[in-house]
Amino acid sequence: MTGIDAATEKVARVKPPHRKGRAWRQIRDSRVLLLMCVPAVIFFLVFSYAPLPGSWIAFTNFNYRDGIFGSPFVGFKNFEFLIKSGQLWLLTRNTILYNLAFIVLGNILQIALAIMLNEIRMKYFKKITQAVMFLPYFISVVLVGVIAFNLLNYDTGALNALIEQTGGDPIKIYSTAGAWPIIIILVHLWQSTGYGSIVYFAAIMGIDRGLFEAAAIDGANAWQRIRYIILPSLKPTFIILLLFSLGGIMRGNFGLFWNLVGNNAALFQATDIIETSVYRMILAQNNFTSSTAVGLYQSLFGFALVMLANGIVRRINKDYALF
Repeated sequence: MTGIDAATEKVARVKPPHRKGRAWRQIRDSRVLLLMCVPAVIFFLVFSYAPLPGSWIAFTNFNYRDGIFGSPFVGFKNFEFLIKSGQLWLLTRNTILYNLAFIVLGNILQIALAIMLNEIRMKYFKKITQAVMFLPYFISVVLVGVIAFNLLNYDTGALNALIEQTGGDPIKIYSTAGAWPIIIILVHLWQSTGYGSIVYFAAIMGIDRGLFEAAAIDGANAWQRIRYIILPSLKPTFIILLLFSLGGIMRGNFGLFWNLVGNNAALFQATDIIETSVYRMILAQNNFTSSTAVGLYQSLFGFALVMLANGIVRRINKDYALF
């Protein structure tokens, strides 16, 4: 037997490492990263997975005496009531339309803001600008609601005071449902755009500087650099953030809506979303069955939408898909 054959036979006799041992070795090598993930895992187990059995309430005529699993089973009657009443369609429409406006306008403004920050050459002015733009995100929505009330109130609001001083008639904004979609969208954009631009600004900072230097040598101006270098480089980031946003398209910003509109029935047609409706069902009517049915519908719809959007993205370019 030649030396080469002997070496080949010796290698063939060597047993591959045991899978279990290899898995434990990977866990040991990544123990720091795994420990960092523990708080997030506990959070989702406690607040997302542990409450899942409670979804059974949506299919029962719940009462406290019999409990969740002992209450009479009614099938889809709770969903049927919501569909026939027209409430489910109204809540779905409002929630989706508001979130679509938040996603589309928000991402456009965030990208534009990140690009403008990148074009600022004065270091200290850039830092001051970033701090000023981030500030609205950290303002409590309760305070935002107070500010909006003091601006828009019919009797003492600053807006109506200004209108009266210029000879006009005061506007009953809290009785005008058509004005509130614009108000809510503007307030949301004011509060979230600055903070949301961080991700896009970080993506721009990660672009190879050599591309900009080569473009400058070729005589490209600022608009050409933005169009042919920055925007194409932001495409993967935009798609990933879009998929994340679609996952929450059925979940509205409860704090914003409740503190701006509150329990004003005159505005429900234009401002009522799933979260505010569920809150009222539990708080005022003590209706756990309908509120759970709406919440379950909300979760399933959002899950299906994420799977559909991810499948479409995966067919176009699997590198941009979440999974």
